[in-house]
Amino acid sequence: MTLTNTFGIVTSPKVWRFAGALCLVCGLQSFGQTMNPRAMATPKPAAGGGLLGNALEPAGPPAAGFFVTFDVPAAVNGTFPVAINDEGVITGSYGDNSGSGFHGFVRTEGGAFIKFDVPGSVNGVFPNSINPAGTITGTYADANFTTPGFVRTPNGAFSTFVAPGASPGFLTAVINPSGEITGSYFDANFVLHGFLRDKEGNLITIDVPGAVNGTTPVSITPNGTILGSYCDANNNCHGFLRTKHGVLTTFDPPVPGPIGLGGFSGQPGLSINPEGAIAGNYFQPISGNPFGGNYRGFLRSSNGAYTTFDAASYPPCCLWTFSNDITPSGIITGSFNDGHNVNHGYLRARDGTISMLNVPGAGTGPNQGTLPWGIAAGGVVFGQYIDAASETHGFIFQPRDE
Repeated sequence: MTLTNTFGIVTSPKVWRFAGALCLVCGLQSFGQTMNPRAMATPKPAAGGGLLGNALEPAGPPAAGFFVTFDVPAAVNGTFPVAINDEGVITGSYGDNSGSGFHGFVRTEGGAFIKFDVPGSVNGVFPNSINPAGTITGTYADANFTTPGFVRTPNGAFSTFVAPGASPGFLTAVINPSGEITGSYFDANFVLHGFLRDKEGNLITIDVPGAVNGTTPVSITPNGTILGSYCDANNNCHGFLRTKHGVLTTFDPPVPGPIGLGGFSGQPGLSINPEGAIAGNYFQPISGNPFGGNYRGFLRSSNGAYTTFDAASYPPCCLWTFSNDITPSGIITGSFNDGHNVNHGYLRARDGTISMLNVPGAGTGPNQGTLPWGIAAGGVVFGQYIDAASETHGFIFQPRDE
């Protein structure tokens, strides 16, 4: 089962549990990040063509390698992988017709599946992150549709946690190698706050000064540095870094425009590697066109220098490039929407070369296509693809050794 929003971008099932609450907060805000109204206009059909009329200009050839596709056994309503570790172990959720409808899974490097439900998960299990040891964190929905956080150890033991004042509960949670967890949660007024949970289970709230409309951590490095975004009183979103010792710094893209989402998917849209390089995307408006603009990718080096890029181009608008993950060596993976509401994946090499990732069997219609979510050691990419029947499946891309 594939769920899509009104912008034609594919979203994961966990997004929709909170969509109504988010609309009550600020209308255009989604997961603590701004949906700029200039990016919401649907391009009008051009004469003699589809949504945009002219041809897409991809930035590079297909990536060299091969794809492996997968479905969790009994996943009659979709397989939704969300995270991979450097051992090649993948976690995520799948939909069936039993109990809550959505359950957690682990796919081993060898392709075996382990299914799981968190005790008390009456209305769904939604893993978000896995560390090198195989410990998983995420959220689950209980009988009251509140959403505590959970930790699942490699041997299958569970512990759960909540934040003081969290209502309805957690939205995201990510874990680093030492077991520190960061993410975000809603309070009773549906405002997003960040949190940090140490490996002993102690939890503190993180609010960036000026974050009127939400603080959203999305990643934590092995040394405890947290990366995230926050939205100000004007609903513009900015990036932030928080060191292990609590020192906060903020950053903005190289041109006016808010930090963007990860394809409106509930996935991060910002990522950081151990060297401190950050991959992300931002909205760049087009001068003189109040309803036109582009989501562009960026790479921010550890010294604060920016490089911007597009996975494809269509002048004058509106192609959206989203960066979802970056490796220690600086390889970036993500997706772009081609203006016809078809999704494609890409790889950006350290030298800036971009190659395309399109899963054989991925659909080529609106709201279909290939969506890479992450990249592991050796350049192994994972994600999901939506076929011509609008069913969602998992994939792994193994690059070819040169």
